[in-house]
Order: sequence, then C-alpha cells, then structure tokens
Amino acid sequence: MNKLWKKIVISSIRDKEDAKDKIYSDYALGKGLMDIRISILRGLKDLMLITIGIFCAAFGFKGFLLTNNFIDGGATGISLLVSALTDIPLYFLIILINIPFVFLGYRIIGKAFAVKTALAISGLALCVATVHFPNVTNDNLLVAIFGGFFLGAGIGFSVRGGAVIDGTEVLAIFLSRKLGTTIGDIIIIINIVIFSSAAYYLGIEIALYSMITYLAASRTLDFIIEGIDEYNGVTIISSHNEEIRQMIINQLGRGVTIYKGKGGFGKKGETREMDIVYTVITRLELNKLNSELEKIDPNAFVVTSSVKDTKGGMIKKRRLKH
Repeated sequence: MNKLWKKIVISSIRDKEDAKDKIYSDYALGKGLMDIRISILRGLKDLMLITIGIFCAAFGFKGFLLTNNFIDGGATGISLLVSALTDIPLYFLIILINIPFVFLGYRIIGKAFAVKTALAISGLALCVATVHFPNVTNDNLLVAIFGGFFLGAGIGFSVRGGAVIDGTEVLAIFLSRKLGTTIGDIIIIINIVIFSSAAYYLGIEIALYSMITYLAASRTLDFIIEGIDEYNGVTIISSHNEEIRQMIINQLGRGVTIYKGKGGFGKKGETREMDIVYTVITRLELNKLNSELEKIDPNAFVVTSSVKDTKGGMIKKRRLKH
C-alpha cells in the first residue's frame, strides 16, 4: 500500500473511531482499504443508476407527455399540470416544486439522501432543458402507457441509486408520522387532488388518460425497485422439520434457516421447544412447496409473507443433481 492510500485509509478509520494517536495493524489497514473501495464502487453504481433514471424520466416527459398535456401523480404531476396551464418551463418547475421535499428528506432520512436527491432533481431539470428528444407518437393511449412506463422507470432507477426525482413519498412519510395515517393513504389523497385539478382545468379525457399514465408509472416503478421475481418468505412450524428442511434443499434447491422457538396453543399454554423452518422462494414455487408439505405434514403451520427485495444467501436457485 503506497503512502497516499495509507494516509487516506488511516484518516477514514480515525473518522469512524474518533481516535487520533493509534497505530493500526496491516489487517485493520487492509479492511479500511476494502471499505473505501466498496464505498467508491457503491457511489459509482448509484451515480450510474441515477443517470439512467434521469434520462428515462426526461424521455418520458419530452418524448410522450409534454406534447399531449398528459400528467402523472405526485410532484411530477404537479409540475406537468402547472406547466400545461402557464408559460413556466417544466425544468424550472421540477426544481421549484421539489425544493421543500429535499429539505424534508434531509430532516427525515438524512444528509446523504438529501444531497443525492438535490443532484438528481437538478440533473433531471438540466436534461429536460438541454437534451432534445423526438416526439414519439400522438396516439393518446400509447402516450399514456409508454410515457408512464419511462417516467416510472426513471423514478425507479433513481430510487435504486438512493435518491428520488419525485418527492411525494418523502412528504407522505412526513405527514403519516404527523397525522398517524399510512403512507399509501397520504399518496392516494395527494393524487386525488392532482387528478381532480387536471379534470377541472384540462378536461375529463386528459385526466382519465393521465390516470393511465400514473398506473403505468406505478407498476413500472414496482418492477424496477422490487425486481421481476416476486419472492415470498415462508415460515413453517412442524414436528417433521428435518424432513421439510431436506425437501426444500433437495427438491426445491433453496436455502433454509432453522431457528428455535416455543409453541403455545389455547388452554395447553406453552409447549416444548421446536425447530422453525424459514425459506425464501419465488411465487411460482409456492404451489410446489405447499404440495410437498401436504405429503410430509398436512397439519404443518405455514405463514407466507411478501418479500420486497433480497440480497445474498441462496436466493438464486442452485442446480439439483438428478
């Protein structure tokens, strides 16, 4: 390790440990260097995702939505609606309307999120102002669907990169904490106001097409953030836990986690300790798992829950030997 890198690593370690006069081992220096490399690679990955998101959203705006006065939900919908009703440029509105959400993001989530979001929103505004995109089609249905698709993809890639280019969800988090409601309820109320305004000022037909845009954007956003594979976490409580574990490993090719638990039922109270089986599978494999469980223990207690995202472990199915 050369002297420059050594100084950087030591400075990084001291920032974390708040120690000034400490001699570090080669292991500590190597680990510190690895942490710096991971941070740099992660930063580059986030930058790439946010950049892709900016261009996708800008293409959705200028290639589809702007020329037909269609809008979306959230802060982008407000920007599009005000732009359609006034002569104020969209790129200026994108920055202006999202400024309060950046400050809210700083208060609620943190400084790094706020900085990334400010840069992402500024990048989107700059892209909308300077980059030329062709008008792809004037067919209203295609504009609604594909405008929403590219806008949703842009928001999704930005979220993957640790930022947002639509601050509505930040506002929803803030209001849900203040009012004691769910985030989903707040988002629905905000969008009802936006689309009602669109129906009043732009006409019922444009408002209805704009709702299609919003649905297309929302669904695309879900796919980008959660992935195409929709996973399910399955918790299985059974006296035949070892057979079930072997079945999941050998027949489904999935990993399992075994943890200890105590059961309790009705008047019997607390029963003996037992092994609880937990696994993560795709929704397409859920039927096969249930079928195999019926063969081993029809009375097994099974809890299935949706898993938004996964990382590490044996998530990818291993090859089975035949």
